[in-house]
Amino acid sequence: MRKEKRNLAITEIFMILIAVIWFIPIYYLIVTTLKSSQEATANPLGLPKVLRLDNYVNAWVNMEFPRAFGNTLFITATAVLLIVIFGSMAGYALARTKSKMGTRVFLLFLAGQMNIVSLYKIVKGFGLMNTLWSVILVDVAINTPQAVFLFKEFIESTIPKELEEAAAIDGCSVFKRFFLIVLPLLKPVISTVVIIVTLNVWNEFMTPLLFLQSRENDVILQEVTRNIGQFATDWTALFPMLMLGVAPLMIFYVF
Repeated sequence: MRKEKRNLAITEIFMILIAVIWFIPIYYLIVTTLKSSQEATANPLGLPKVLRLDNYVNAWVNMEFPRAFGNTLFITATAVLLIVIFGSMAGYALARTKSKMGTRVFLLFLAGQMNIVSLYKIVKGFGLMNTLWSVILVDVAINTPQAVFLFKEFIESTIPKELEEAAAIDGCSVFKRFFLIVLPLLKPVISTVVIIVTLNVWNEFMTPLLFLQSRENDVILQEVTRNIGQFATDWTALFPMLMLGVAPLMIFYVF
């Protein structure tokens, strides 16, 4: 027992040290948002002598935060909703299909995780350039394969076929069996998919950069990068923008 307690104490101390090391950049980010440029340069890791809350006000105004937040939220929420709906339906169909064709379709989905070809030409061909839907559809295409994989594996390992067979005997169609019986049982994996996809889509930078050219369609990360200079960067102006962009995601993740 003493040996186990000692090993547990050593492990906990080690984990606390790792947590402290990981927290240093977060601490640096937070304290810098509350300093003047001169104080941030002279004492990077020190606590601010005077709290400069006006840095957040300036960041809110300069990055047009309500508009950028609205665009980011619309893209993320719509993409997550579509991925959960189509991913769960595809995962269910593939989990209950044991033919060679079903296996080939599943492998095709997995291949989509590794290779998205000619996105720019496809989006341009549909006339969706510089629209929020271009980013939404690309994010759905990129993230759906992972969602399908998670839904399929969860359904196969957790949800017994007997429930569906009993419903089929009572006259339930495939769609009724899915929406009334299977979907309510998918809450754990839906939560997992929502968290993963939200993190991916919210933090996506390259897709909006490629397909959104006008500022009124910019997402938060694009607004943040506008304040990174070619030769110099005002970190006390940039870091509050990062905090404003990260805060909604942190609140969502906690919930």
